[in-house]
Amino acid sequence: MSLNSKHAKTLRKIYEKPTHANIVWTDIINLLEACGADIFQRQGSRVCIKLGNQRAVFHSPHPQKEAVKGAVNDIRAFLKKAGIQP
Repeated sequence: MSLNSKHAKTLRKIYEKPTHANIVWTDIINLLEACGADIFQRQGSRVCIKLGNQRAVFHSPHPQKEAVKGAVNDIRAFLKKAGIQP
């Protein structure tokens, strides 16, 4: 796993408390790809993510570009299960 400074910053923001509501969704997707995730676009706004032996389906935000707090919490839990921490 090779994270650049932007990926590392996004990862730190995901783990910070209180939960951020201003993390750009494409930054989260780019972080997951840098961690080695396979990402598949599903019907509508659903995105399936496979990282190691973990799988999850998330809804990409629209029309805004930032993830809501609930989505950030879900991404954090997914990353923890996959063993990815800052």
